[in-house]
Amino acid sequence: MNKPFRFKQFSVHQDQCAMKIGTDGVLLGAWAPIDHRPFSILDIGAGTGILSLMLAQRCDAQVIEALEIDDKAYEQCVENFEQSPWNDRLFCYHASLEEFALEIEDKYDLIICNPPFYSEDYKTDNSQRDLARFQDAMPFNHLLDSVATLLSKAGLFSVVIPFSEAENFIALASQVGLFPKKKTHIKGALTSKVKRSLITFSFREQDVDISELIIETSRHNYTEDYINLTKDFYLKM
Repeated sequence: MNKPFRFKQFSVHQDQCAMKIGTDGVLLGAWAPIDHRPFSILDIGAGTGILSLMLAQRCDAQVIEALEIDDKAYEQCVENFEQSPWNDRLFCYHASLEEFALEIEDKYDLIICNPPFYSEDYKTDNSQRDLARFQDAMPFNHLLDSVATLLSKAGLFSVVIPFSEAENFIALASQVGLFPKKKTHIKGALTSKVKRSLITFSFREQDVDISELIIETSRHNYTEDYINLTKDFYLKM
């Protein structure tokens, strides 16, 4: 029997999901800007539903919709939504992003996505094959095309991606009229390399707010920044 992952205000069952709860998702869910008071939120590739649940806790958006194509993950996401305190505001669609973007006429004030990608640790000696696999795992241009269709005019799109892909992602986003508004680079420790980038986009070109977040000072000793960002969620923070 797999135990659910418990947060302060909700629990997440994840035994049926390939994408387990990890630091990336929790960082994005806690970090994504909500100062514009979104009425409607879309979570692309929801997995367990963790991002939607975190946003439901953080803001009073009336419509929080998630999209999940994998059968088992979809069923688990629905279960997690139903068992949460915000089940009246959460809904999951079982569909691909292509069909959803084509069929849905609604626009969303906030779109969030923790896209699947092969981590750098999986690299083989065949760089061409690695690149193909990487792009299979996360077709950036397809994601961005759909976001540009589904995002409201004043809406925001927040994503977490490998730092090594950030510049490429920003360049592709500009082709569909999306521009970075806020960037936070994530380092595991003070001396480690930047591993991830949290980026928020809008349809407006502007000066970008850039910051850095370090997770630990030493093993399991978390920085004040990281604690402040995640303490509303993690039980032991």
